[in-house]
Amino acid sequence: MDTKLLSLLVCPVTKGPLEWSADKLELWSRSARLAYPVHDGIPILLENEARPLSDAELGP
Repeated sequence: MDTKLLSLLVCPVTKGPLEWSADKLELWSRSARLAYPVHDGIPILLENEARPLSDAELGP
């Protein structure tokens, strides 16, 4: 994920920052506890396409 693009994107639910999860090819919103998929380099920032993040994924 291009770091410049990542700095411009925000969570559509909370308007908070997103983190790139390279191993899962997702953008994570810790504040919304959602993971948005990225397909062919295109972030899919739709709440109904996101999956919930587990406590284990979010860490301590």
